[in-house]
Amino acid sequence: MNAREAVTTLQTQMESSIIGQRDLIQQMIIALLGNGHLLLESLPGLAKTRAVKSMARSLDAEMRRIQFTPDLLPSDITGTEVLHQQDGKNVFQFQPGPIFGNVILADEINRAPAKVQAALLEAMEERQITVAGTTHKTPDLFIVMATQNPIEQEGTYPLPEAQLDRFLMKVLINYPDVQSEIGVLELVRGEEVQSAKGPGSGDAAPRIEPSAVFDARKEIHGIHVAPAIEQYIMALVDATRHPEKHDKTLASWIQVGASPRGGIALERTSRVHAWLDGRPHVTPDDVRAMAHGTLRHRLILTYDASAEGIQADQVIDKILELVAVPA
Repeated sequence: MNAREAVTTLQTQMESSIIGQRDLIQQMIIALLGNGHLLLESLPGLAKTRAVKSMARSLDAEMRRIQFTPDLLPSDITGTEVLHQQDGKNVFQFQPGPIFGNVILADEINRAPAKVQAALLEAMEERQITVAGTTHKTPDLFIVMATQNPIEQEGTYPLPEAQLDRFLMKVLINYPDVQSEIGVLELVRGEEVQSAKGPGSGDAAPRIEPSAVFDARKEIHGIHVAPAIEQYIMALVDATRHPEKHDKTLASWIQVGASPRGGIALERTSRVHAWLDGRPHVTPDDVRAMAHGTLRHRLILTYDASAEGIQADQVIDKILELVAVPA
């Protein structure tokens, strides 16, 4: 099984257990192949946790779930030094925390205080954790998929901009259509029947080796990005920083634009999007397809925009409309 066949198998297996959320599945695969982290935001019950579990089940990888709560401590994530007796002597040994897995589900990440959220920063950016002056590397296959609820604000702590910027993409999940929800009912009923039969009664689906993901990433590195496309990406990012060059209304909406990580994320995910479509080069359509996911969490809107009910996606729509597309 080559890299493309493995990714297709992964997508098919996830779609069999997550009905009506094809866009979510594609964004998760793009984050996995783009070697970045993902922030999933939706109302309760829209399969955020289920989707992450489905991906981990399809991969030959270790999933770790961290349930974020207000009383969580940084050491509950990173691990800590534990006193042991060895050859009659007291020695400290590092006991790894749940962050040392492959697929990390950070469930309801905004329910933990800032000190705990900050414990993730080094792992997400540097792929390592430092405890008691010693640095410990995370596994080669390492992706954080965090979830948060946008409406329930009691007992939550907003994610700091520095942490938001470390997520490759932010995905907003909407309700599935009626026909898809009927499929969800049938799927859940079938799973209950299967569960009643006991373990081992169903055929186990093949699991994708991490090497297939690494091979896909190598192929994605070879996707060509023309200078005109690079200019287009930078023009979109620059429009978030200097909106007054394009439109007065746009300038009244944006307080702070995207960081350099925004341009890196947009270029990287555009290459993944092109690879998934079977093209050896990036087109403007790839860039436009990934603009919302990579930029929406990197914009800070003004008070005027909030008062008018303007969302980040509407701002990005306006930018895509105003910035010229290369021929």
